[in-house]
Amino acid sequence: MALGTGEIVLIVVVLLVIFGGSKLPQLGEGLGRAIGSFKRALSGSQEIEAGAKKAEPQGPADSEAQKSDKPGDKAS
Repeated sequence: MALGTGEIVLIVVVLLVIFGGSKLPQLGEGLGRAIGSFKRALSGSQEIEAGAKKAEPQGPADSEAQKSDKPGDKAS
């Protein structure tokens, strides 16, 4: 379902009638900021999910006993 040239022109004319020519740039800027914020939030949640998967322990190999095998190394 693609919009043709006629439909786009009709939408622009209706927006001009409803909001006026001076408000359209402000509406476009607000819409652009909202879309950018949504994209940043979406990519941030994907990074959090990826980080959570990496931070999961892999099993008994990550135990404290293995970390303190070297003499002189102490966990702080």
